[in-house]
Amino acid sequence: MHIRCWDELVRYGALDILKREYGSLLLAQPENEYNMSLLIDLEQVPTDAEAREAFILSVALLKRNALAAPFELGFESQKQLEASGGSQGELMQVHYRDEEAIYVQASPDRVTVIFSTIFQDETDRIFGKVFLQEFVDTRRRLPNVQNAPQVLYTNRDPPLEIRHVPGLRNTDDIGYLTFVLFPRHFANASVASNTISHIQLFRDYLHYHIKCCKAYMHSRMRHRVAEFQKVLNRAKTEVATTERKTVTGRTLVTR
Repeated sequence: MHIRCWDELVRYGALDILKREYGSLLLAQPENEYNMSLLIDLEQVPTDAEAREAFILSVALLKRNALAAPFELGFESQKQLEASGGSQGELMQVHYRDEEAIYVQASPDRVTVIFSTIFQDETDRIFGKVFLQEFVDTRRRLPNVQNAPQVLYTNRDPPLEIRHVPGLRNTDDIGYLTFVLFPRHFANASVASNTISHIQLFRDYLHYHIKCCKAYMHSRMRHRVAEFQKVLNRAKTEVATTERKTVTGRTLVTR
């Protein structure tokens, strides 16, 4: 696997997580042009159906497990800060895409996760703003999602937690979404694992739904145009095609 933010992930403990998950399968020296490699002996793959499925799933989650490093470190730092009465943990930065990053910072009572995302197209920017604002408003309206993480959205202006970071863009095509994770969102290993898996996919989730919204609107526009064309076609007057003849049997032709 090759990933652009590998050095940052290693600094936050990615190698320890991969060794924990894959053990001897993880090669000490990866293949050329790759950051890490797994060596799988097909003769040693579990034969039991359930164990085989679990093994395949584990291998499929390779990238997810590597990207989990800053989140697991943030959860552990929160517990330590809560016990010691500290103020703020390290601001961890993962630049996983061009000009986009994930920021994770632990506090004594929470872990803050900030996504920066770029909207290259003007239409995507409008859809994205509406979509992200709905994340914020839904939690206020619906009482049954009050246990969900708190969500904050800002356009152009970065949140206070990362405002001191050098090199941040200050243009209209960038947005910042903040998730505030409380201890109940990573209370045990199972809950923490689900939280990490869901939050990692947020960027893909957002842009997938933007594309779906655009496709739906385009289909509705084409349908409406087709309906208008039917109305226009029904409004056209039909030209008479019957022939007019004289008393002698000659056909009258309009010149």
